[in-house]
Amino acid sequence: MTHGNGALEIDTITKRYGDTVALDGVSVDVRPGEILGFVGSNGAGKTTTMRIALGVLAADSGQVRLDGRPVDLDVRRTIGYMPEERGLYPKMKVGEQLTYLAELHGLRRAAARRATARWAERLGIAARLTDPVDALSLGNQQRVQLAAALVHDPAVLVLDEPFSGLDPVAVDVMSDVLREKARAGVPVLFSSHQLDLVQRLCDRVAIIVAGRMRTVGAVAEVRRGAGVRLEVHAPAAPRGWADGLPGVTVDGTLDGRTTLLLDRHANDQDVLAAALATGPVHGFTLRTPSLTDLYREVVA
Repeated sequence: MTHGNGALEIDTITKRYGDTVALDGVSVDVRPGEILGFVGSNGAGKTTTMRIALGVLAADSGQVRLDGRPVDLDVRRTIGYMPEERGLYPKMKVGEQLTYLAELHGLRRAAARRATARWAERLGIAARLTDPVDALSLGNQQRVQLAAALVHDPAVLVLDEPFSGLDPVAVDVMSDVLREKARAGVPVLFSSHQLDLVQRLCDRVAIIVAGRMRTVGAVAEVRRGAGVRLEVHAPAAPRGWADGLPGVTVDGTLDGRTTLLLDRHANDQDVLAAALATGPVHGFTLRTPSLTDLYREVVA
């Protein structure tokens, strides 16, 4: 079953529970062939957003569209979803379960069986197809859950914490699968607390804080926008040597090593010239903040 891949658009959705505002006008789009990392602390609204995107939870206002169409039952069938609280039948055999889920999403039995065999092989669970799910290790249950999201050849992937509980080998397999899906034009949205993974895998990142979208942008741009850290080792430099340099803030000095924060107006060559004017410079290191550094700043 093939579908034209269009963008997944989450358009100003709000959700309240009594007096609690869970989502406050959240908007983000996931483009065909893009991997978007969805980041936020527990309770920030990630899972609620994903459930609304999937149509299993209704928004109070706003709309979710896939390829321009509101998400109804037909559209929902084309979505591959991996919930954070894993939703497998524990007593059912792995192979039967995957085939059943593929049929539920519209595949004929023979095609469903072929897809089950293909994904089981790809995800390293082919030897487990006749085992009941609850006989599997947590990592293998994760792999089955991913197979369940992929077995019907979805037009879009929405994965809630797909990497939690995976061993490093499974993380690599999962990463390869997501890249492969994106290369085939599928929009991929996944949430994760593992920000190094988001930084490595994603084209763009969306950071949600207390039900509001705080930052959405290309990973590299978002990191650059947080400013650059510069570590200068100038043992002879007097205190205040960098004061007054445009776009430069002194973050700390210890043992002749000064840490500076540079905004986009700063010129690192001017900083180097000012440091050299004080005597020898033994170290001059530029560091773009990691997504983890940036996330701490945004959430704080």
